[in-house]
Amino acid sequence: MSLVISTALLESIRTHARTAGSEECCGLLLGARESGHVAAVLPAANVAAEPRHFFEIDPAVLLRAHREARTGGPAILGHYHSHPEGNPTPSPVDAAMAQGDGEIWLLVGSNGAAQAWRAVPSGRLHGRFEPIALVEADAPPAAG
Repeated sequence: MSLVISTALLESIRTHARTAGSEECCGLLLGARESGHVAAVLPAANVAAEPRHFFEIDPAVLLRAHREARTGGPAILGHYHSHPEGNPTPSPVDAAMAQGDGEIWLLVGSNGAAQAWRAVPSGRLHGRFEPIALVEADAPPAAG
């Protein structure tokens, strides 16, 4: 499995991370589950009580995205968040938050490096995550 994202969308996530400064930024990855192609990103407010160390996607943004997906909009592939003082590797706290349902986690580190992960029931990292390929591609996926 891989996550395919355009340079422009990945740069918008990096910009969100830089703008958030010392707080974790977060948002949703929207697109096609079958291909893992990200069609859009939906930035969200981090409503965590301690946004410097945790993230919590604004529930209103999450609810709106679920409603749109149910009415024919793009599926929620997963989410992104930043580690403003670290690398793009899920932390033990991330593992405790993850459902292990196959959702994609795209992390951006302090230097702008990005890495995609899949939350699974018994992953190699923290018993919850498996790394997946992050493919930066500016052309839409081929049909068929």
